[in-house]
Amino acid sequence: MLSTITSGTIYGIKSCLIQVEVDVSQGLPCFQIVGLPGSEVREARERVKVALRNVGVSLPSVCINVNLSPADIPKSGTMFDLPVAVGIMTALSKLPQEATRDTLLLGELGLSGEVKSVRGVLPIVREAALGGIRRCILPMDNAWEGGLVTGVESIGVSDLKETIQRLTGTNNKTSVIICRDSAPAGTVAGPGRTPEDGKPSGQTAAEKERPDRTPEDFADICGQESAKRAAEVAAAGFHNLLLVGAPGSGKTMLARRIPGILPPLSAEESLEVSSIYSISGLLQSAECLKTQRPFLNPHHTITGKALVGGGRIPMPGVISLAHRGVLFLDELPEFKKETLDILRQPLEDRQVQIARSTGTYVYPADFMLVGAMNPCPCGYYPDMNRCRCTPYEIRRYLRRVSGPILDRMDICVEVQPVLFADIVAERSVESSAVIRERVMRARQIQADRFAGTGICFNADMNAADVERFCSLGAAERKFMAKIYAAMQLSARGCHRVLKVARTIADLAGTERIGEEHLAEAVCYRNMEVFK
Repeated sequence: MLSTITSGTIYGIKSCLIQVEVDVSQGLPCFQIVGLPGSEVREARERVKVALRNVGVSLPSVCINVNLSPADIPKSGTMFDLPVAVGIMTALSKLPQEATRDTLLLGELGLSGEVKSVRGVLPIVREAALGGIRRCILPMDNAWEGGLVTGVESIGVSDLKETIQRLTGTNNKTSVIICRDSAPAGTVAGPGRTPEDGKPSGQTAAEKERPDRTPEDFADICGQESAKRAAEVAAAGFHNLLLVGAPGSGKTMLARRIPGILPPLSAEESLEVSSIYSISGLLQSAECLKTQRPFLNPHHTITGKALVGGGRIPMPGVISLAHRGVLFLDELPEFKKETLDILRQPLEDRQVQIARSTGTYVYPADFMLVGAMNPCPCGYYPDMNRCRCTPYEIRRYLRRVSGPILDRMDICVEVQPVLFADIVAERSVESSAVIRERVMRARQIQADRFAGTGICFNADMNAADVERFCSLGAAERKFMAKIYAAMQLSARGCHRVLKVARTIADLAGTERIGEEHLAEAVCYRNMEVFK
């Protein structure tokens, strides 16, 4: 007898529905799985057989053939255990065919019949909702994740026996999550929802552990007005930022406060980021949907594979986890040069392509790069009273950051040492909330300008977009021509100056880019320290 169960898999960042076809026939006893399965999928045979036996389902001496369709898509992971087990029981007439109609099943089986959590549930459930599936049976630990998608009934099960009871309607436990049907199927419910009642969850687990923790705020930074202005411009246009200064001048402190002035994730961006974290197994129930822009700060010993992603079955790397957020590289020259140079292509294409024998995996990598570094090995150049580095040592140190990477930095600013007067002076310092309001206004201007173009920020513009949205008057064009010749800018560098000037004009609330905006943008191309 033949049965068909709907399941799903992940291929790169994309998800697709898989039909698990199970045929039970007379013949030599066998159990085989076809359809381009990975090693984890092939091992499901042993897990399924033992799990079925331990829940009281004995397999007769028959030939069991399992096909995962479409057969040309590589399948990996352990999420097919549960649908294969249910498909076998249906093919053996232990479950009615109607029980699994319009139902998606995902889950790994333990030998005792326990249903264990799997990765990538959120994007698969969303794809199921778009495909007309209205019920998803998931591991109990993943049920809240499926509940984030509206228009789908997500049912959490703890073991194979409970799965059978759910399918046959003999279990009335209240562990079902039913999302609102007011939104189109496949959209995401509001952030901060809990599986139990759909109400805001309040504090996250980290906040509950540290209830008196104060958020990092720009008001904590003494002085550094020029650096804070550069950070505001970078946040408004999502520009790459490089901070250069002596140790203790506040570079790291400034970088860690940038997420606090960035606009929140939109619904579509939140889904993108949450899907990446779900595929990586990093989406925690206490956080539910990702609503804050990610902030990733890898150590300088990170490998290239960990940075961009990789492995036999490629998984998202750090730059993909920083998608729509901030990637902060502290002590930039301490990273291996070949590791930094890997960032060249992602910074331009906003995505990573990883080629394997099973195909090409594409992961998004649209992040804001923030780097921090010292001007020399000891950190105190050009203060010759404190710097003891030779010219050769300084040049060698700075050359660890290649020219192509520097050319991709939109804003480079020197962070001067903090004066004692700035530390003890009574002052009125702007908080992150005040700066964020200006950033949000500039962001709204960009949203109106780029409506329907697929562009989110000024930094996303390509050469054609720059020509269209960053037009200059005669005086401004003449001014820019002088700057281009004097600073020996590349074409990419010229476009980046124009994009930063466009952001400065947006912060000022003006439609036209003026000479004052270009002058400020040019000041942020401060690469003299590298010459």
